[in-house]
Amino acid sequence: MADLLKKPFGDHGKVHQITPESAGWRYVGFSLYRLREGESVSEVTGDREIILVMVEGKATISAAGKDWGELGERMSVFEKTPPHCLYVPNDDKWEVTATTECTIAVCSAPGMGGHEARRIGPDGIELTQRGEGVNTRYINNIAMENEDYCDSLLVTEVFTPAGHWSSFPSHRHDEDDFPRITYLEETYYHRLNPSDGFGIQRVYTDDGQLDETMAVKDGDVVCVPRGHHPCGAPYGFEMYYLNVMAGPLRKWRFVPAPEVEHMF
Repeated sequence: MADLLKKPFGDHGKVHQITPESAGWRYVGFSLYRLREGESVSEVTGDREIILVMVEGKATISAAGKDWGELGERMSVFEKTPPHCLYVPNDDKWEVTATTECTIAVCSAPGMGGHEARRIGPDGIELTQRGEGVNTRYINNIAMENEDYCDSLLVTEVFTPAGHWSSFPSHRHDEDDFPRITYLEETYYHRLNPSDGFGIQRVYTDDGQLDETMAVKDGDVVCVPRGHHPCGAPYGFEMYYLNVMAGPLRKWRFVPAPEVEHMF
């Protein structure tokens, strides 16, 4: 059985740490901090670029030799307001001090020194609809392909209404064959509303060698090394997830599963 479902270590401090080494892949890293007011954390970026995403709460941030002030606005991710984020390049450092209780995601991928530190959002991030019917969901694009301020990272937030499907129709991006398809590793950081709810995520390949269906709870992370990866939000439970993708080429090209090709 593949070890794709990652449970948080606890409910305080660093509660997730997924590295390329621990995930068994090459590009994507994801960490998550839950801090109390007044607590601080700092890291060096090394050979990786990062995007700090203020998932919930507020914090002051210094990075790349600059004081960026207080970032953050929403106290619950399900307010669906645009996130406050900060891009920090490789070979640099950052420090965060919580001014309220806060949840901070650290999204990382190989950096090539091609970009300067910069704020991302909330200006310029607009909640947009994708899909229709019970496949409708809502997207906050943080750093997707049309934004050119990253070397490797692709990052987005998705809000899936209760009773709806997401990352559907099923698709994969696990081959390096641009422009037909690109190789992108991916993590899903899940939140549920109410928090005692659950969602479903399946990760499967066409040949069936990988086929895992997981019940995800509030705070879980799912790693997607290859294959299709649809999510379902049962009636009564709203689903949020933060996606981090990266690969050898910063392009998002995918191939649908054979059983859903007629939907594209």
